[in-house]
Amino acid sequence: MTEVTSLRTPMLMNGKATLIIGLASLATPLGNVPRGGKEQGQITEMIRPAVILSEGKISRVLDEDEAKALDTGDYEIIDGTGMTLLPGFVDPHTHLVFGGTREDEFSMRLRGESYMEIMRKGGGIASSVARTREATFGELLEATRKRITGMASHGITTVEAKSGYGLDKETELKQLRVAKRLNEEGTIEIVSTFMGAHSVPQEYKGRESQFLDMLKNDVLPAVRHEGLAEFCDIFCEKGVFSVEESREYLKACREMGFRLKIHADEMSDLGGAALAAEIGAISADHLLKASMEGLRQMKEAGVIPVLLPLTAFSLKEEYANGRRIIDMGLPVALGTDFNPGSSYSYSVPLMAALACLQMGLTPEEMLTALTLNSACAIGRGDKKGTIEVGKDADLVLIDAPSYRFLPYHFGVNLVAMTIKAGSVIYTRSDDRWKHMM
Repeated sequence: MTEVTSLRTPMLMNGKATLIIGLASLATPLGNVPRGGKEQGQITEMIRPAVILSEGKISRVLDEDEAKALDTGDYEIIDGTGMTLLPGFVDPHTHLVFGGTREDEFSMRLRGESYMEIMRKGGGIASSVARTREATFGELLEATRKRITGMASHGITTVEAKSGYGLDKETELKQLRVAKRLNEEGTIEIVSTFMGAHSVPQEYKGRESQFLDMLKNDVLPAVRHEGLAEFCDIFCEKGVFSVEESREYLKACREMGFRLKIHADEMSDLGGAALAAEIGAISADHLLKASMEGLRQMKEAGVIPVLLPLTAFSLKEEYANGRRIIDMGLPVALGTDFNPGSSYSYSVPLMAALACLQMGLTPEEMLTALTLNSACAIGRGDKKGTIEVGKDADLVLIDAPSYRFLPYHFGVNLVAMTIKAGSVIYTRSDDRWKHMM
């Protein structure tokens, strides 16, 4: 049985600086920029360190001898005996706010129907659109708050949240307003992406260009006016939006001041990776079918590949070749793609294991992908993703002596405590922490 502190009132440490002691180890990448190639596997590991947190930031990282010299009475203590301290996990790709679920479609896929076949029958995204349009703001708020609770228990401290289950002005804004409200509650940081171009709604079938014009002329200005999103995204795929349509749409988004992302080359090599490079996207996501040339162009343009192993697992598709992508020098990030259809999971331990066992990442590369590279994929590399002095005190304690247990003890949630900006937002029941509850 676990206990989760209120996500609306994160636990503060009585105004004192916080000292984390007793650690078996600490592991982190370093720096503010994404790491690819050999650098992605370069992490710093400390044995029996201690860390001081103050005013929501990491203020000191100490070795064992320095920690012994401290007067612990000056600090609020977190006892991490036998545990490993890691940077808070960053999830750079989710569809967090939605109404309803699609477990029936999961069963259909198990009987042999493909994701695209289900979409053509009116299922898939269209099903979630209908349920999200029906849901009230309050219903979406409460459902999403529960999901955030689960994410906190998996060590996620920052999450990107896309709209895209409205495909009309009212519902798209409703989704983004829910995300904004939850971000203002100040627990998990939510970075919003407007993805009205997630699919073509039934009322615009055969009029794709008119639908994109509606988004550009009617919805985007409202999103910008209310400050509801930082990024824009589009599903560039056969049967959805072409490269040409995606190019013109994303250019319009950029002209309005939004940073760009793209769902690219998931089901086919349509050229989405190359488009991401051409338009200067911060990331291109999925990339199961991306060509070597498209990936090469992404590297030259500094586009971060966000790989989504849980989606491939759920859809029983081939996995993106993470080993090849890293060896090309690209900085791989990992996201859950949490959504009601193709990846109804925010399981970090399963994602970590699949990244290593199916995509070819080493444990060190996987850790960098979960933290620094993912933070950079949502423009937060200067504040998050590493354990360094001055960065946000977003941290995870796992009940294991080494970070290597994340993929090794596969499918098991090892998170004992999640800390966001110096405040505990999740803790597993344990007598050693009762004084803090």
